[in-house]
Amino acid sequence: MTLEIITADSLAPLRHGFFTRRGGASSGVFFGLNCGPGSSDQSEIVAINRARVAAAMEVSPDHLASVHQVHSADVVHVDAPQTDPRPQADALVTATPGIALAVLTADCQPVLFADHEARVIGAAHAGWRGALDGVLEATVDAMEGLGARRAQIHAVIGPSISQRAYEVGAEFFDNFLDEDPQNARFFANGDGDRLHFDLTGFGLHRLRAAGVNAEWTRHCTYSDADRFYSYRRATHAKEADYGRLISTIRL
Repeated sequence: MTLEIITADSLAPLRHGFFTRRGGASSGVFFGLNCGPGSSDQSEIVAINRARVAAAMEVSPDHLASVHQVHSADVVHVDAPQTDPRPQADALVTATPGIALAVLTADCQPVLFADHEARVIGAAHAGWRGALDGVLEATVDAMEGLGARRAQIHAVIGPSISQRAYEVGAEFFDNFLDEDPQNARFFANGDGDRLHFDLTGFGLHRLRAAGVNAEWTRHCTYSDADRFYSYRRATHAKEADYGRLISTIRL
């Protein structure tokens, strides 16, 4: 099976893509293109999957840069090939041609950024915690540090969990209200005392408030098991682990 890559016109002609799970070498619960070295999948198979992504991006595997994601607002500047151990952070930026920036997700938002004129790119992993703590704004700031202008930056949110599938409790809701009472607009009533959180709506709001052009590809990871991995879906199915999707962009 060939790789399936979702792209966005606003990021073209830069080589980029939100890769689905199709076209990988993993099996079992990881069936497909599992690119997560932190999963319990065989490390050799994950390396094969990541090499396929690197080839699609036309870079060598050591030029496919990623980070050890920790749901932070930390951003790293990448200007050389990847070495181990990967730094702990949740976003990457570069102005160096030939390096592909990559983030891993399985319901959280993968966000790819580009300022075509300044030739500066970024990639961010933005779950609810990172988005609330400012990882998206921190990525924009780091891109500005490399010469980008926020009014010229295009940001695209890739496949993420949709509001319909993202049920949360009162304590989760309170985290957002403590930050800003206006955040209540990103929640809808569910069954009983449960609520449904609009993660991508919140991400779009934060990006646009930061002054960048932003869109979502409108793919839900939870509802399409054939194409996407989902942490929440795997949890509901009581599966032992789950795969990680990769999203990447390069100059």
